[in-house]
Amino acid sequence: MAAKNSFYLTTPIYYVNDAPHIGHAYTTVAGDVLTRWHRAKGEQVWFLTGTDEHGEKVMNAAEKNGVTPQAWCDRLVEEAWKPVWKDLNIANDDFIRTTEVRHESRVQRFLQGLKDAGHIYLAKYEGPYCIGCEEFKLPGDLEEGKCKVHGRPVETLSEENWFFKLSAFVPALIERYTKHPESCEPTSARNEVLSFLHGEVKDLSISRSTFNWGIPVPWDTEQVIYVWFDALLNYATAIGLGDEPGSEGAKKFEEFWPANVHLVGKDILRFHAVIWPAMLMAAGLPVPEKIFAHGWLLVGGEKMSKSKLTGIAPKDITDHFGVDAFRYYFLRAIPFGTDGSFSWEDMGARYTSELANDFGNLASRITAMIEKYSGGTVPAVAHDAGLAKALTDAVEVADKSMLALDFQGGIGAIMEFCKKVNGYVTEKEPWAIAKDESRTVELNEVLYNTIESVRALAVLLHPVMPATCEILWQSIGADTAIGAIADQRISGISTWGQLPEGSAVTKGAVLFPRLEEAK
Repeated sequence: MAAKNSFYLTTPIYYVNDAPHIGHAYTTVAGDVLTRWHRAKGEQVWFLTGTDEHGEKVMNAAEKNGVTPQAWCDRLVEEAWKPVWKDLNIANDDFIRTTEVRHESRVQRFLQGLKDAGHIYLAKYEGPYCIGCEEFKLPGDLEEGKCKVHGRPVETLSEENWFFKLSAFVPALIERYTKHPESCEPTSARNEVLSFLHGEVKDLSISRSTFNWGIPVPWDTEQVIYVWFDALLNYATAIGLGDEPGSEGAKKFEEFWPANVHLVGKDILRFHAVIWPAMLMAAGLPVPEKIFAHGWLLVGGEKMSKSKLTGIAPKDITDHFGVDAFRYYFLRAIPFGTDGSFSWEDMGARYTSELANDFGNLASRITAMIEKYSGGTVPAVAHDAGLAKALTDAVEVADKSMLALDFQGGIGAIMEFCKKVNGYVTEKEPWAIAKDESRTVELNEVLYNTIESVRALAVLLHPVMPATCEILWQSIGADTAIGAIADQRISGISTWGQLPEGSAVTKGAVLFPRLEEAK
């Protein structure tokens, strides 16, 4: 079992049939914010993302572009996927590719173990198959002969394949989701999974013989392992699944498995909440603690998709709004777990009202006032009971919300505190107090209470907007006076009076420029 102080989170591994769009970025940013939050709680964190590089869809994309599947994957991973995650400031600890030897060898070993244990058999299968989903479809998954997810006609395939006895694990899966509802969230996702499990669950075809771009079945090299059976194992192969006891891989697996959270899109929920835990149960391994299926990002009412030309590249947005505004907006504007529409206008409105006017303006005002009224240094430590109580409450709500993957609620609590601080400055009117030399002590108290509040806001928002908060942290002199912002802990944020008297404050560039000025 995972150590109490460890936290292991995964994103789905993404198909490399094309470059990433903001739907992929949405999931990955959510994982990055959550893992940064857990790091700020002092936990040992492992954050995994990567690419799914086998299967017919990838093979077809490569052929269409006139290159081998491996060359296609190599180019896209290095030129499209990894650079986007770097640009979005994603702090993943590992990047798994399913064409890596470490993955392929562990997958084959795992599959051989299931066969040796009697969970795999040979049979013929015929039925509707969607290449886009890489999945055989049930009648309920189709609408007028088309896949409901991709809106494209399915093919009828007939193959002699190797099958996994998925149906044997249905009772155990029903029991798990009934007794541990928190293991599949949100509630709508869990209900969908339970409804599926109470229906007719058939055994799973786990090999393909009509193409060869995949990991060979170890005892039948004429067939390759079904891409989903291969891909799902990445979450465990990346941290040493099945490695020799005492080896580095085995130690890492012991430290971090089972995964604490698998983040997935709702369209791949069944794979993760039905097939994946059944595979682990068959191998006698612990199942993940939580599968969380978020909603779709919609454009014009349709799911983000390259094939439907609704896929927007993250750079299209970050070039205008900036990376941290991108990270902030999608988790602030859309309740995580429901569908949400991307709107350029709504993002512009939130950028202006919440980031530029509320947070950015507060930072600019206090650093400018300290330069003007306090010689550029933090005045004597003061204490405002109202702000201190508001901060304690905000930290409590934000922490509880973030840990529950309620990013909107967590960020909302932080921004409510930001509004309270702005209200405090407006009420106290330090610019008016400064005109009366007899009120210097009062002025310094207002300045201190405001900048100490900004110190707390920088730490609270750091997981969401790391680059911006790093700049702010240095601007208020906290890096020298307190230490690196990445070393600050959630448990200590609300302790009042941390920014010491005399810390050097410098008014830097505007954190969130007016959009017409943004580059």
